[in-house]
Amino acid sequence: MTANVNVTSAARTRRILLVAANPATSPTTGWPVGFWWSELTHPYWELTEAGYQVEIRSPDGGALQADGYSDPEDASGYSAHDLISLGFKKSPAHRALIEDTRPIDDVDPARYDAIFVSGGQSPMITFRGHTRLQQLVARFHDAGKLTALVCHATCLLLETRLASGALLVEGKTWTGFANSEEQFADDFVGKRIQPFWIEDEARKLPGTNFVVDQRFRPFAVRDGLLITGQQQYSGAAAARLVIEALGR
Repeated sequence: MTANVNVTSAARTRRILLVAANPATSPTTGWPVGFWWSELTHPYWELTEAGYQVEIRSPDGGALQADGYSDPEDASGYSAHDLISLGFKKSPAHRALIEDTRPIDDVDPARYDAIFVSGGQSPMITFRGHTRLQQLVARFHDAGKLTALVCHATCLLLETRLASGALLVEGKTWTGFANSEEQFADDFVGKRIQPFWIEDEARKLPGTNFVVDQRFRPFAVRDGLLITGQQQYSGAAAARLVIEALGR
């Protein structure tokens, strides 16, 4: 009995780097934009409940700001059902994790078992052309680490290239925010929200297989080291694929 306890306690804790977007202003709507609550909190919950250590960072560091519609206390009531995010938001210890994040500059993929990039509206503005973040994701994948991205964070995969020069998604099956979901969101607010649609851009890429499921239904895909989730309801599903791949 004692020997078994010692073996268990000596086991190395899995470490996950969770990257969330910095605040920005949308050029199409003029809205302040940031990360989406459930795409950070639901994976965080799944991973920490599985015993993993999760470190939250952002590309540039500093305080993070959530998209209004993702806030369970927002007047719109759009995410009022999201009790996990509400609990995270109300916990001083958890809230502190997003109030002063470290930047990604000194990240060493060797110290982690996986990277998980959450989405929101900011990634559509701040992740395109963000070479430092693209290179970090590529370094994780090149190092044989699980590389997970959900929702609008998957726009990174439109440009991320491996050390070989090939697109990370070349020969891969992956998903991201669907055109049908973009159209629903635009109709809901009565205006165009995003500067481009991921599905449109992904289908222009040769040699890759972009797939989507039904609108706003949990859907995540694993292809080798790459794990992707379709939208805000897919963060937990993507995290469970990480857990399945790494083991508890």
